[in-house]
Amino acid sequence: MLVATPLAAALAPVHQRYLLEARQMQALSFAVHIPLVCFGIAFPALVLFVEWLHRRSGDELYLVLAKRWSKVMLALFAVGVITGTILSFEMGLLWPNFTATFGSVFGLGFAIEGFSFFMEAIFIGIYVYGWEPLSPRLHFASGIPVVIAGFTGSLMVISVNAWMNHPSGFRLHGGKVVDVDPLAALFGNSYLWHELVHMYVAAYIVTGFLVAGVYAIERLRGSWGRYQRTALAIPLTVAALAAPVQVLVGDWAARDVARSQPVKLAAIEGLAKTTRGASEHVLGWYTGGQVRDGIAIPKLLSLLAFHNPNATVKGLDTVSPARRPPVNVVRVAFQLMVGIGTALALLGVAYLVVRTRRRRLPQSVWFYRALAVAGPLSVVALISGWIVTEVGRQPWVVYRVMLTSHAVTGAGGIPVGHATLALVYAGLAAAVLWVLRRLARAPLELTVAS
Repeated sequence: MLVATPLAAALAPVHQRYLLEARQMQALSFAVHIPLVCFGIAFPALVLFVEWLHRRSGDELYLVLAKRWSKVMLALFAVGVITGTILSFEMGLLWPNFTATFGSVFGLGFAIEGFSFFMEAIFIGIYVYGWEPLSPRLHFASGIPVVIAGFTGSLMVISVNAWMNHPSGFRLHGGKVVDVDPLAALFGNSYLWHELVHMYVAAYIVTGFLVAGVYAIERLRGSWGRYQRTALAIPLTVAALAAPVQVLVGDWAARDVARSQPVKLAAIEGLAKTTRGASEHVLGWYTGGQVRDGIAIPKLLSLLAFHNPNATVKGLDTVSPARRPPVNVVRVAFQLMVGIGTALALLGVAYLVVRTRRRRLPQSVWFYRALAVAGPLSVVALISGWIVTEVGRQPWVVYRVMLTSHAVTGAGGIPVGHATLALVYAGLAAAVLWVLRRLARAPLELTVAS
């Protein structure tokens, strides 16, 4: 449990004129890394599923698909290693007071994440290069630790983030962290569960729509054999099943936010004053203490947040202006996430209806055009969701315990580092695109009948 006086009151703010740039630098790294985390969670399971289809049916097409996808999995894992390493260094270099103060709380999580990374790296190598040396059964078994490690590694990072949003498992005494219980902090945190499920469902949505979108583009270009149809149907089915589920998970997450972080909810809605029977505003811009040019739906916010149309929703007036997040950043990100998520769910339902009723893939060219843009839009929704989570918590790095301005480094050179990092990521993106294009253009290892 926490004592009443936050650690923020005991620590003097660091003199750092580039606080915003430091946050942008961290955000850039996170935005680059988080889609790769989605592939690390979901793609190994898809590859293993395709190999299982081959073992069950003996159809060589599934074997070819699994081999090709395993090479993509390896390439994206390698890129994830680079971006993840950069993020790890940034945690210590940009936010030294945060890591120094709370390292004993979340250090166990990062240690487990490190073990998971090494296990994943070892078994990805065995899996990708073991198609010929290993027996089919042993090769399939070598892929299982990859799936497990992708789960446990990301679980640890999500648990640390959940702790930052809802800190527990320690006490503050004289401005010091004492009585640390890492297991309670990381796994006894009620905030963890909706974040965990929300992220894992999102991982399958992003991975499914991105992979399916690649083959939708091939369909639009006229390449539509049995290989392309199969390679599209598997990830699209997974994404189509996950997208409607995410709507329900989002409702669960919103209710947890309403209870634990009411100021974040007020920023999401642009609710200036505590209100009974609060309205939900679709679109619009927050200015002058109200949402302008939005569509107000009476009492909907109270209904969604507390399942009671007459419930009281706390507004931004419950904290001082200095303790409020940037409202429009949070609002726009939230509305992007919800709007795109709803569109993806509808696209998924449309696909499932055609698939189940007519036993075939959709034929409309507009469906494949929509599918081609669904992948990039799913990434936008993913990043928007994390903007809501992280920016909505501001100005706190650990909610109501440590301010971000107290966690930042006092070192100079932040703008130079930010510019250098942007150039590194631009070069990395070009390299990834080149590798993926080469893998896509590699000839099939068999002639697949159309």
